[in-house]
Amino acid sequence: MRLKKYTDYALRVLIYTATKPSDELSSKKEISDVFHISENHLGKIIHQLNKLGYIDTIRGRSGGVKLAKNPEEINIGMVVKAMEDDFYLLECFNSSENYCVITPACKLKHLLNEALGAFLNVLDQYTLADLLQNKDELRELMDIK
Repeated sequence: MRLKKYTDYALRVLIYTATKPSDELSSKKEISDVFHISENHLGKIIHQLNKLGYIDTIRGRSGGVKLAKNPEEINIGMVVKAMEDDFYLLECFNSSENYCVITPACKLKHLLNEALGAFLNVLDQYTLADLLQNKDELRELMDIK
């Protein structure tokens, strides 16, 4: 199982904004510089995180982004499921693109589907707060004063 960079970057944005004081905004450029992500790509991620209610965006000269919820309220499994557009591990996971002749008798699909379920169940057990237990170290690594 491999998550898309889009999801990885979304989780990084949440971690970054969660390490800042709750009254302090983060700029897209600042996040882009820390993680070496293009501002354009980051803008799409921020837009989706805002639509999903995970971050607030404030427009204007002194605008920026900040966490919209407490870290304890942001479930990692839910974020991953919202950011990923598919979980097709094999061709047979997508019925419209499946041309494998053994699909009707194959047990591999069921095994991998079970493994995917277990993967997502583990993520469902964690919140953003769990990822911030070493907040001081994270702040230092991201050069947040």
